[in-house]
Amino acid sequence: MTEATTQAAGDPAIKRLRFGWYSYGWAAQVFETTVLAVFMSRYLPAVATHAVGETGRLHVLGIPIAPGSLFTYTISLGSILLIVLMPIVGAFADRTGRKRQMLFAFAYVGALSCALMVFVGLNDWVLGSVLFMVAFLTYKCARVVYNSLLPDLAGSDERDAVSSVGWAAGYLGGGTLLALNFVASFLISDSAVLARISLCSAGIWWAAFMIIPAVILRHIPMHSDTHAPAAGSAFTAGFKELGDTLKHLRLYPWTLLFLLAYLVYYDGIATTTTLAADYGQNELKLGETTLLSAILLVQFASFGGVLLLGKLSERWGAKVVVSWSLVVWSVLITLAYFLQAGQPVQFYLLAIGISLVLGGSQALSRSMFASMIPNGKEAEYFSLFEISSSGTSALGPLVFGLVLQNTGSYRSAIFSLIAFFVLGLILLLLVNVRKAITAAGNPLPATLNRER
Repeated sequence: MTEATTQAAGDPAIKRLRFGWYSYGWAAQVFETTVLAVFMSRYLPAVATHAVGETGRLHVLGIPIAPGSLFTYTISLGSILLIVLMPIVGAFADRTGRKRQMLFAFAYVGALSCALMVFVGLNDWVLGSVLFMVAFLTYKCARVVYNSLLPDLAGSDERDAVSSVGWAAGYLGGGTLLALNFVASFLISDSAVLARISLCSAGIWWAAFMIIPAVILRHIPMHSDTHAPAAGSAFTAGFKELGDTLKHLRLYPWTLLFLLAYLVYYDGIATTTTLAADYGQNELKLGETTLLSAILLVQFASFGGVLLLGKLSERWGAKVVVSWSLVVWSVLITLAYFLQAGQPVQFYLLAIGISLVLGGSQALSRSMFASMIPNGKEAEYFSLFEISSSGTSALGPLVFGLVLQNTGSYRSAIFSLIAFFVLGLILLLLVNVRKAITAAGNPLPATLNRER
């Protein structure tokens, strides 16, 4: 156990550190909402379409790409790059113990990239793709370090609650800026100008509110890897220690199985939320106001959904709650297929359903995994966790993009995502959480006797 987790939960120093951790979620979640889910998912394809026409093709390294699929393919490429990049980031963070410095270095580069999106004009699809790629990569790498701090801030019986509050704070922050974007949509009639200003505002918000965690987390204990480090510089040793971590994964088969399950079902979650606005605009023919207000509804309703699932986990255990959430996700994907065009009320009802399970399924997955990893290797293992949630989320957008490109149907594309939830649920049910935690040498949480 780390120093922080051995102190009383009511210790003011621990509460302050947790507030700093929560406040980073408040600052950074705007990338997920304003940039990823709402504006860039539609603005980048619109820019590409304006540049080459609806029937034209973009040419990247000689490969023809439909302009409507540019965003999904960009995410897929970025996700593939993360498979290589994030484990190195994790190994470097564990070896040096400089998690705070790495967290804010990545985050400020990402924030700057978002702020510069204000310069992406109607023909600048290359500039837009590059800035989005840089922001995407740095945001995800920052999350590796951010998530690895959870075991330092909460013991085994507190992690579900702390992880849930952190996720809920993110939804409040992301929702607040999105609300301001929503107000701006009534004042700015040009959708391209609105998108550029909103994307820039996300970078400014992210950078400004990071001042709070940057100050508070100065006092977090700096733990370097207590295992025998690989020889060489911190960077070159990162490659060697990554190989060591991968080799030793065979000692934690249940943790590895959980990673595989999370890889699959999070891919479905991420793809659904990222492309929801695109689906609403192109298939359901919903207007800008409806889409923004629906996603805004999700942000604030998800705050309650995260806390609700967190409370349920205290009674039933995280695995049971996450498993049932995947059942709900499968039902929601099916309902999305049958939504009627031009019916905003149906879209709002679907948004409320998503908000009940969106954050909780992710927050509880994070806290479960935090109990399944050995001490001193948090960042390395959370890099593998982020690969499962981000680096390998290339498959969902790729499947969506391929189905869309070959069928021309957004309904078929969205329904194809149900496979990720069904397969992910099956794999999760096979995970023995008790054995996973015991193998990692961590104490069992009080709720474990309710896990199956």
